[in-house]
Amino acid sequence: MIRFACTAATLTFALAACGSPESPQEPADAPATTPATGAPAAAGAAMRAVAVLRTAAGEAAGTATATSTDGQTMLTLNVEGLAPGQHGVHVHMTGRCDPPAFESAGGHWNPSGAQHGLENPQGQHAGDMPNLTVGADGQGTLEYRLEGAFDGLLDADGSAFVVHASADDQRTDPSGDSGDRIACGVFERG
Repeated sequence: MIRFACTAATLTFALAACGSPESPQEPADAPATTPATGAPAAAGAAMRAVAVLRTAAGEAAGTATATSTDGQTMLTLNVEGLAPGQHGVHVHMTGRCDPPAFESAGGHWNPSGAQHGLENPQGQHAGDMPNLTVGADGQGTLEYRLEGAFDGLLDADGSAFVVHASADDQRTDPSGDSGDRIACGVFERG
């Protein structure tokens, strides 16, 4: 009986010593968690990032919403108060939108180092999109599947969405000759 009690006590202490530390660290291959609760994210759960667009004067100009589900990233653009016509629109590589020129947003989001343009045989940037058509009422919408991975939108320096004054020619590297940046918004998890 004493031998059994000693063996049981030794086993109990050995198991306790093998327990997890006070601040457990997740392995690198641990499943993603939801930001608000730390609960595991459901397989195939949608992730979203939203850029609230503003003009250089600080006026509301719409939203760009990126939604990633099962490895596909869709971008939905809704604009208001812009000049009618065709506008180049792109994801830019830095999450800053300092007016008036929004140059702080950097170049187009291009993690692969490709050339610019949906019609460029050596393109396209991950942030390249078709032109946005804005109606006489100043409103426009566009949906497009992005080529880049969603995670790149929210990396350490973030990313921004930019609306340009003119149409993108879909070929000229690096910017599509789409003119001044007239609206900008920084992507934030949402």
